[in-house]
Amino acid sequence: MLSKSQISFIKSLHQKKYRKENRLFLVEGIKSIKEFIQSDYRIHTLFYVSEQYNLLPKLPANINLFEVNNAELSKISTLQSPQGFLAVLHLPESRPADLNNLKNQFTIVLDGVQDPGNMGTIIRTADWFGFKNIICSEDCVEAFNPKTVQATMGSLARVNIYYENLSVLLESSQIPVFGALLDGNSIYETNWGKQGLIILGNEGKGITEEVIKKITQPITIPRIGHAESLNVAVSAAIFCSEIAKGKTKSH
Repeated sequence: MLSKSQISFIKSLHQKKYRKENRLFLVEGIKSIKEFIQSDYRIHTLFYVSEQYNLLPKLPANINLFEVNNAELSKISTLQSPQGFLAVLHLPESRPADLNNLKNQFTIVLDGVQDPGNMGTIIRTADWFGFKNIICSEDCVEAFNPKTVQATMGSLARVNIYYENLSVLLESSQIPVFGALLDGNSIYETNWGKQGLIILGNEGKGITEEVIKKITQPITIPRIGHAESLNVAVSAAIFCSEIAKGKTKSH
């Protein structure tokens, strides 16, 4: 049975302040939790309801297992309908992005993306297309926000996320900097080469002026209809798909 202090502590992890303070975050649902079990992430505690115990994979010996009932799970869950499992994980050590390690590959760079669902979908999309790293501006939504984690469907376990001052980082870039802008070259006629930083901007404001100055190749997704704009996660998927198409052609 969960104590009041345990419930209070886990609920505190719903907030960024306490995730940062305790270096812990939450993952819900057995599919996502399995992805993290198989990764380098360290699991602090795994809560489960007894009737779903048989869904658990073989666990490392050092995982702290804790049985709860549905009412208790509802109290600590961030979801309207909890999925039978909730894991508390250690946050990874934060490291600076090293552009030297990003040569000969493509990396998504997010400037001011605010919506947790968009962030999660972009991480999941990046994983699908084999992108290993995402660099975020310091004002982007946190990757370990429960809504973001949920939207990644476990892909967060395989994609490295960095938070940086983009203007400073891009100043020293020897890698081509592609940017999603309204007045760029068509994405369908772009020669991507073998490496690049792909910058996508805030949902409403786009890429900041400071970062636009660092873009070496402005790219646009041509509009054929009348929609005012594209969702940033959809744009990310189109960019990833076009780059992947270029890679498969060159093999």
